[in-house]
Amino acid sequence: MSERLCPRDEADVVEAVRWAVSNERTLDVAGSGSKAALGRHIQTDVTLELKGLSGVTLYEPEELVLSARAGTPVAQIEALVADAKQMMAFEPMDFGPLLGLPAGGGTLGGLMACNLAGPRRPSAGAARDHALGIRAVSGRGEAFKAGGRVVKNVTGYDLPRGLAGSYGTFAAFTELTIKVLPRPETVETLLVLGLDDAAAASVMSGAVGSYYDVSGAAHVPADVAARIPVVAGAGRSVTALRLEGVKPSILHRRGKLEEMLRARGALSFLDADGSHAFWRAMRDVLPFALAEGGNVDTAKAVWRVSVAPMAGASIGAALREAGAMSFYDWTGGLVWIEMADAEPHTRRVREAVAQAGGGHATLIRASAPVRAAEEVFQPLDAITGALVKRMKSGFDPGRVLSPGRMYAGV
Repeated sequence: MSERLCPRDEADVVEAVRWAVSNERTLDVAGSGSKAALGRHIQTDVTLELKGLSGVTLYEPEELVLSARAGTPVAQIEALVADAKQMMAFEPMDFGPLLGLPAGGGTLGGLMACNLAGPRRPSAGAARDHALGIRAVSGRGEAFKAGGRVVKNVTGYDLPRGLAGSYGTFAAFTELTIKVLPRPETVETLLVLGLDDAAAASVMSGAVGSYYDVSGAAHVPADVAARIPVVAGAGRSVTALRLEGVKPSILHRRGKLEEMLRARGALSFLDADGSHAFWRAMRDVLPFALAEGGNVDTAKAVWRVSVAPMAGASIGAALREAGAMSFYDWTGGLVWIEMADAEPHTRRVREAVAQAGGGHATLIRASAPVRAAEEVFQPLDAITGALVKRMKSGFDPGRVLSPGRMYAGV
């Protein structure tokens, strides 16, 4: 286990990074450590643990703006905005259960560093699309800020988005400003039962493309549905269409969708409580978090594959021959895959993605030796690879911050 530095404020972070630069030491940038098992397995001299930088520094519900230090727990922020009937619309997922850790351990900085988003991603965008401003420390040991606290202030607005999803390899966030949105009054979910993957993709595409404002569309084959208590009783596959808003509007839209889809399969629905439970399971990949007996089987590899929505079913079919289980979010464009054994099957997964027309495949859960040996993230093309290396050289020329977390040499 590497040594740990636990800064109390941004000045401490600057001092820590400057110390690492001058002493040619490497730092693994972390918040609470809930996502330490994401990305390539790396070995650094010191862990820079930012969970001490905690607390909401600004919340103006009427302006839909919130600022908090990077180590602030996401659960604390969600509870705060919920009290004002607001939400983080991109539905940040909680990787804790999937990685064998308790739920609710993630921080705001870690969320943005990994650019996390849940089932509302196609309509609301990813975490980066809700970032208004940041304060951070580069690998040079220089504190900087970009963006602002209102949407109208666009100075440096693209830099927070550019750093989102960089897994701490370019800079260490110290404070972030995000926009929040009003929370829907209630929610229901229309279920179409018994569809195969290809038919479900067609149903989801038609529903999302309709006038009925579907805010989530997912398909769960029967073997995966059996792992989700709220739909396990269906005994067959479940295609779920989420409707949010005021009750009269939901009832009207649900009726129209039922008319449109009645010929496609048996229909059912989930009330508000059932809907929250189901979409939380989709968001946090809970079907692959719990094995028989309620224990997390982290020996099984889990892949996250992003492709065109109508291409997802072909990837699931191709990998099922290798014993994989899968389910589909984002209208079929996000495929979560659990391999049946400890092998990651990297070549097979990437071949399936290529044959489906291209996309991105990320190895989310695997052992440390596998994550050290395999390409965890989608390999970069020459142009993108050169751009990423230039950004690394600009922000962190000494390769101090989480070197190799995403790509070797970066």
